[in-house]
Amino acid sequence: MTTPFDRDLDKTPANYQPLTPISFLARTAQVFPDHPAIIHGEATTTYRTFYRRARQLASALAKRGIGRGDTVSVMLPNTPPMLEAHYGVPMTGAVLHTMNTRLDAAIIAFQLDHADSKIVITDREFATTMKAALAEAKVAPLIIDYDDPEFPQEGERLGSLDYEDFVSKGDPDFAWSPPGDEWDAISLNYTSGTTGNPKGVVYHHRGAYLMGYGNVVAGDMSKHPVYLWTLPMFHCNGWCFPWSISVVAGTHVCLRWVRAKAMYDAIADAGVTHLCGAPIVMATLLNAAEDEKRTFPQNVHFMTAAAPPPEAVLAGMAEAGFQVTHLYGLTETYGPAVVNEWHGDWDNLETGERTSKKARQGVRYQALEDLTVMDPETMTPVPADGETLGEVMFRGNIVMRGYLKNPDATTDALAGGWFHSGDLGVMHPDGYIQLKDRSKDIIISGGENISSIEVEDVLYKHPAVQVAAVVAKPDDKWGETPCAFIELTPGAEVTAEDITAYCREHLARYKVPRHIIFAEVPKTSTGKIQKFKLREMAQSA
Repeated sequence: MTTPFDRDLDKTPANYQPLTPISFLARTAQVFPDHPAIIHGEATTTYRTFYRRARQLASALAKRGIGRGDTVSVMLPNTPPMLEAHYGVPMTGAVLHTMNTRLDAAIIAFQLDHADSKIVITDREFATTMKAALAEAKVAPLIIDYDDPEFPQEGERLGSLDYEDFVSKGDPDFAWSPPGDEWDAISLNYTSGTTGNPKGVVYHHRGAYLMGYGNVVAGDMSKHPVYLWTLPMFHCNGWCFPWSISVVAGTHVCLRWVRAKAMYDAIADAGVTHLCGAPIVMATLLNAAEDEKRTFPQNVHFMTAAAPPPEAVLAGMAEAGFQVTHLYGLTETYGPAVVNEWHGDWDNLETGERTSKKARQGVRYQALEDLTVMDPETMTPVPADGETLGEVMFRGNIVMRGYLKNPDATTDALAGGWFHSGDLGVMHPDGYIQLKDRSKDIIISGGENISSIEVEDVLYKHPAVQVAAVVAKPDDKWGETPCAFIELTPGAEVTAEDITAYCREHLARYKVPRHIIFAEVPKTSTGKIQKFKLREMAQSA
């Protein structure tokens, strides 16, 4: 039905422009041109220069024929070129593909071919792996080498072009245009590919723009925050923080390697106010040698998106000057899209009640339209009783466009008008969700479902346990039984019998791990525990 509001009130350039996060940098460079945008080693770049260099990169790419729908792949640590690429590449209409710097050559070659990469910008630190990947790949992209002037690397040059020379040939006044459609692809991020080849997750300009604001709200960022890059920018585009920091005219503090002393020095000397990372980053800070630690007057916001940190870790972080915010999301949701919004009166709860509140993943980001827990077969919401298990599902503008060249997987993931996360959880009466497990990580023992997360939560409360992961081990009698892999805190001594006895005090007997293995727990480059490797180890244990 047509209404009076539908007649003669059309979209025009005056009242409609496609949303793009590139506009954040353009505005901040105009309003705060002399404010520090990037700190890297001894070098500081202002917003005026940051914007000019991004346009120079865009211009140089355009001169090489890069345009809408082309893929520019980068193999870079958290350095200024990585930030420049987040703006310069989409300024041309091209798609930014940030590669995990810890992947092996075969997976990198697969990604280059699957993405049909036209240009690769690579840091000399990763020359050996990239050389092998390029030799295996079918595509033949133009190679641009980056030699970090602050931290020179010895790696071989793989191409004939140097990044600084390449950028210098571009026009600093390059007249970029917004995307013709805000639905246009802005970046490509690959899933971990723990089963088969990884899937290429496509983000669009609209989603990246909205996440720019969403992170500011979730991270409680006021104007001019100082953000330390402990989270790899190749991971979900650094959870979209390369774009978020420009919203509030903040300062990026680059960190080539995540080391305790470098983090403490940056926090103390640069006045860092925010950082993100996996639990391993918290452990690195808390377990640093005394001569590496620094004191600082500011309260630092630490955003983490893995399993809820144990109470002891949260207490240690608070004592060290960090306020931890728990987030949750997936590559397919532009990184974290759920936040454990904390209520002040929860601080007054007894320890057990407070811990149970902190164990929850939380509620949807402001930028996400809907979040629920449903029966994946009937697509009906589960009761909000904190007990009934279902699949966590997302809906909104910060859900991916889909998987590149994989229509079947896209259809499955977005079936019924919701993104199916594959995570199992419950809905609490107050609307907060809580994860119970990945669907593939549920342990079925004697017909009973055992949540690996529940068992891990108990293990983490043991003072000697620093890292815990629980997987299913095949069992002739029960089908599967829990198998726990444990890393001990430095200096701790405990036996498997001690751990078993502790678990029996806090778990139903059938949930107690029947196998305790003390070993280094394998993790991804972003700190996530690789349970598929643990399942292989458990089978042979």
